[in-house]
This record gives sequence, C-alpha cells and structure tokens, in this order.
Amino acid sequence: MITCIAIDDEPKALEVIERYCIKTSLVDLKATFREPVKAIEFLNREKIDLIFLDINMPDISGMQLVQTLSPRPMVIFTTAYSHYAVESYDLNALDYLLKPITFDRFLAAVNKAAAASSSKNTISNEDEATVFIKSGAQTYQVKKGDILYLEKDGNYITVHLKDKNILIRENMGDIFDLVPATDFVRVHKSYVVAIKHISMIEVHQLVINGEKIPIGSTYREALRSRLGLK
Repeated sequence: MITCIAIDDEPKALEVIERYCIKTSLVDLKATFREPVKAIEFLNREKIDLIFLDINMPDISGMQLVQTLSPRPMVIFTTAYSHYAVESYDLNALDYLLKPITFDRFLAAVNKAAAASSSKNTISNEDEATVFIKSGAQTYQVKKGDILYLEKDGNYITVHLKDKNILIRENMGDIFDLVPATDFVRVHKSYVVAIKHISMIEVHQLVINGEKIPIGSTYREALRSRLGLK
C-alpha cells in the first residue's frame, strides 16, 4: 500500500482527499496538513511515498515545497488553476488534479502512483540481484545493477563496475549467459553496456560513468531501435 499525506490550506479540500483515500485500498493517508512548514517537518521525520499537494498556499507554494525535498516522494498536485500544469510536469509531478476533484479522476491518479511504485520496486529488486563472476582462482558476487559495461581485449573481458574492475576469461558470444540481455546491449564488437548507465549517446559513441564507449557501425541501428531513438 502507498503511504501518503495531503497538504492544502483549505480544510474542505483536505476533507475531499481524506474521503477519497478511505474509499480505495491503494493508499494509506498518514496525515493532512494546512501549514506547509509543518508538513516539511513531518517529511523530514517520516518516509512517505506520495504527496497530494496544493499549489497556492501561504508562506510557501506547492512548487517551492517540492523543490525543498530530498529524496522527493511522488507528487500529485491539486489545484483550482490549470495554468500551473506545464510547470508541475517540469518538476516530474506524477499527475495534476483540477478542483473540484472527482473520485474517478482521483482514482486514475492513484492508479498511476501504484503503477509507478510497482515499477520502482521491480527495478530496485533487479538492481539488487547478483551474479557470480569467476576471475582466476577467485569468484566474486556482484550486483547486476553495479555493472557499467563489459570490454573485450583478446581472450579476456573486463567487467567494469562502479567501484572496481574484474578480469575474466570469457567469449563475447557467451556474455549474455552472464548478464541479462533485457538490461544490457552490445554496441561494438568489443563492448556490451548496461542500458541504465548510459548518460549520453552520439552517432559514434556513448558515455557511461564519464567513459566514452565506441558504437560500431553494424550495431548502431539496432542500438537506436532498442533505445527507442529515431
């Protein structure tokens, strides 16, 4: 269940959110706040998944409040003004509910939050999954999420991790027996990279953790297609 709070200086608006939360089993409303500063104090003490957040409030706006939070929970803005929509999505808001909020629109936003939460947990679990990598007489247990890329050099492959490198004797053709093809992609005859760690891509190269990785001409179109690039 998604834990949440609601912040709004209007009591009736909070009553609506509270009533709607009771009607669905997807969210657990932990608290409501009319004063944004008190909400911030609560968020500094408690871990919350989602905030229903008004925009026009005294002392500090909802937009400003979001920018003070780190880490930042999911946010669903609730407001009577449609002209804030673009700015809200610039802050990666999950949804934008216009008052008066109907229950079906509220439920759609909550379902979106549930889907995002589920996806986040799945990614986290995948990152925590481990593989055993044999290097000479030693075998390392490594988190898949820590593997940046793999680089072939002669009969050996270097597994580049966040904190170290491991040299293994392996064929590039068998590398997807070691790392999942769903999360890694071959970009060159000598390189397989973790898709999630790509920070920038150009025609002939990409960047991972500050390192420039060449993109082979025979892999270019397949890579762009895999990443959904035109």
